[in-house]
Amino acid sequence: MASTQQGGVDGRPPLSPAVPEGTRVYAVGDIHGRADLLHQIQDLIKADAASAPEARKLVVYLGDYVDRGPHSNQVVEHLIARPMAGFEAVHLKGNHEDFLIRFVADGAMSAAWMMNGGRATLVSYDVSALNLYFGERGHKWAQKRLARAIPQTHLDFYRGLAPTHVEGDYLFVHAGLRPGVALDEQTEGDMIWIRDAFLNDQTGFEKVVVHGHSIQNEPDVHAHRIGIDTGAYRSGRLTCLVLEGLTRRFLHT
Repeated sequence: MASTQQGGVDGRPPLSPAVPEGTRVYAVGDIHGRADLLHQIQDLIKADAASAPEARKLVVYLGDYVDRGPHSNQVVEHLIARPMAGFEAVHLKGNHEDFLIRFVADGAMSAAWMMNGGRATLVSYDVSALNLYFGERGHKWAQKRLARAIPQTHLDFYRGLAPTHVEGDYLFVHAGLRPGVALDEQTEGDMIWIRDAFLNDQTGFEKVVVHGHSIQNEPDVHAHRIGIDTGAYRSGRLTCLVLEGLTRRFLHT
């Protein structure tokens, strides 16, 4: 029987973390513009879920839907227009969505975004990246074109992404959490951008943290956190963590 505990002792993660009884959770790592891999992992999830027809089934997408891979537009359109029947879905915010939102609003962080895969997102929305070579003027041109090209449904999706989600003893977040800071005092900036301070921490929180953002060849499993970004955009391996009761397992493309 699944544990009903709601967090660890003295701020530490529980020894036997569980999701709520009767629930199967699928957490999907960073997709980064790979619509082909999104379709594949969803097919694997559907096939897996067929073994639990009575369960509540939830898919948590950990953010970074855009950039790097060639299909950012198509990934987001698929998530909006074709949700999986019979599944609840939670879409979390990643730092690459933050890049996009800021760029569309006023061109902020444009150079950093382009260095981190933003050109692929422009092209996926049929905005030429050639003008980026003309410095600030070219970036302003691209910003205006992208603001006109993105459908309102996509803008609403990006702006409505959640920073975290909790199921039982697990907290889902894109990048991680700031050590030494209570869960209800964490900042969105840390939740979508943090790396070394979180990855190097050995203390943990009262929930086991499931995150993406930091690429590893294999799922990065520790007592207090589980990282599932396996660099899908370049490796072709999109990872999904499956949680049910006290059990954990993985699906991979």
